[in-house]
Amino acid sequence: MAKKPTPRLADFQFAAAASAKPKATPALRRAGFDLRRFDPAAKPFSSNDKAADKDAAATLASDIDRLQDELYADRRFKMLVVLQGTDTSGKDGTIRGVFGQTSALGVHAVGWKAPSEQERAHDYLWRIHHEVPGAGEMVIFNRSHYEDVLVPVIKGWITHDETLQRYAHINDFERMLTETGTVILKFMLHISKDEQRLRLQERLDDPTKHWKFAVGDLEQRTRWDDYQAAYSAAIAATGTPWAPWTIVPADSKTHRNLMIATAVKQSLLSLKLRYPPGDPALASIKVV
Repeated sequence: MAKKPTPRLADFQFAAAASAKPKATPALRRAGFDLRRFDPAAKPFSSNDKAADKDAAATLASDIDRLQDELYADRRFKMLVVLQGTDTSGKDGTIRGVFGQTSALGVHAVGWKAPSEQERAHDYLWRIHHEVPGAGEMVIFNRSHYEDVLVPVIKGWITHDETLQRYAHINDFERMLTETGTVILKFMLHISKDEQRLRLQERLDDPTKHWKFAVGDLEQRTRWDDYQAAYSAAIAATGTPWAPWTIVPADSKTHRNLMIATAVKQSLLSLKLRYPPGDPALASIKVV
């Protein structure tokens, strides 16, 4: 049997926008990126053994915990992990499965909801900037500033020109973060419409998951194609060399965690983290 080729994260990354100012094309989705090119049921990082994949993901999560400890001690870098995806795509599950072993000392998650009245009184990135990581920290965004180029676009609250302006704002914002020491990992959790149907029904059938279900989820589901187009356009315009998008086939929860954990570990290793040197005076101290 032929050996399965080693998957490359680069094959699932999109970083076409070299400029911070996307061109005003009438259909950015057709300008270089379309989610429909990616199979949400694919499992490129799977060994085809679910139990082995779960063990591998758990090992990677443990590695991330160790590396995050070095990140916190090193203090030269910060890491922002962006999780985007439709309802039920697995953002909460990713946080539990990939980052559940990390210390709360240097890692925390931020779940973004509709902006408050105070937040609406400022520019839309004001609240986002307040939550980005500090030195040595890792912050995971459950949804993010990308909601501001999805829902307002689909609802018609902003014009095409305003949408392009926001893409440029986001690119400039993320470039500023990376130039000041923040590593940005952006993951699009890509599930199929049928898988979403199954997960929404599961929330309805399980009383312990009713709190996760909102009637508005069904209205958004009727606009599935619009959301897929809006995601494609946003990724086309904001996939940059300094903050590329990684498309994660996420119909399989185990594969989703395995792929994201692989990407996070590789990114942390690439930083060549190190613990700060100890004080030489400590060498002579004996605890009695």
